[in-house]
Amino acid sequence: MQRLYDFLRRYPTWVDSFWAVALLGISWVSISNLNGAAKGSSSIFPALPIAVVLSAVVALRRRMPEKMLLLAVAAGLAQLVLDVPSAPEDFAMLVIIYTVAANGARWASRLALIGGLCAGTLSQLRWPTTETSGAGSVFIAIFQTVPFALAWVLGDSIRTRRAYLAQLEERAARLEKEREAQAKVAVAAERARIARELHDVVAHNVSVMVVQADGAAYVMDTAPDQAKKALETISGTGRQALAEMRRLLGVLRTGEHQEVGEYVPQPDVEQLDDLIEQCRTSGLPVDFKVEGTPRPLPSGVELTAYRIVQEALTNTRKHGGPNAGASVRLVYFDDGLGLLVEDDGKGAPHELYEEGGADGQGHGLIGMRERVGMVGGTLDAGPRPGGGFRISALLPLKAAH
Repeated sequence: MQRLYDFLRRYPTWVDSFWAVALLGISWVSISNLNGAAKGSSSIFPALPIAVVLSAVVALRRRMPEKMLLLAVAAGLAQLVLDVPSAPEDFAMLVIIYTVAANGARWASRLALIGGLCAGTLSQLRWPTTETSGAGSVFIAIFQTVPFALAWVLGDSIRTRRAYLAQLEERAARLEKEREAQAKVAVAAERARIARELHDVVAHNVSVMVVQADGAAYVMDTAPDQAKKALETISGTGRQALAEMRRLLGVLRTGEHQEVGEYVPQPDVEQLDDLIEQCRTSGLPVDFKVEGTPRPLPSGVELTAYRIVQEALTNTRKHGGPNAGASVRLVYFDDGLGLLVEDDGKGAPHELYEEGGADGQGHGLIGMRERVGMVGGTLDAGPRPGGGFRISALLPLKAAH
């Protein structure tokens, strides 16, 4: 059955031609019977040409519906003028009315509706039923009009349904494009996040490695033990940086299988102790205190807090000058997490912190504000009275969920 249905859909003209031939055959039989019953009183012409025309209307209705409608109208008028009574070939008028209402132009659909509503009345006026009262003639005219009206209503409902389905398909295509656009935005946001992460990782760890390398070179001859310790710090810092960079860059790889062991967890507040110790080892004195009762925090808040402290200490190392010190306060509130990072160095112009460094490259405080904004927090940064720099942040917990 499916193959037959596919064939009928694939060759609609052939199907219509088959029904046209069948209609012509039935009309021929009807015309012959009428002529035989009349014993030659009426000629087979012009009934046969009209039957041929209406059969052609059925055969070509889907290829050129508007033209076939006009041809059917002409055939109907010819029937009225030439006094050819209704016959089976008039079924073609129902078919063309349905076809035009479903697929034809709007003007053709309206013309088909008008013609269909008038057909029954005109037929009753041209060939009135004998021995029928006026009310009976009106009833017969209405009864003959109903099939034409139903054919038009059915065709117009098919047109409406197709338009509705086309609208749904167009909406689905538009939603698909919107989803693709949102996916691209999400990819761009993820890449921006990765860029911030890479900036923090590289800026901090490379800064530590440079400081340790300079110190090792300075004491290589006079204090080999200190130089060895500095080289060990460089090695550990480098491995940590590589592990974090592998985790971040692995997100950008597509179609490659990544071993679970190649990734490391995202930093959190529990790793601040290791970060502070790393800074102290590199020669930056840091006073670290935790106030309040520590408790589990949303991962976004913990990562933001870690990166803010990391960026602030990196800026202190870059711009604080020699003998600079820093302090870090982590405060647990009922509805948020507070951060206060201060240094007593000579500092640098505030614009350099905003740009991300003395070379104007990187994210700096701009990246901090972006991170804090993502979790719905606030950030305040600026020179500290008496010298140095202060960064204060409040990260709410409810907004982060």
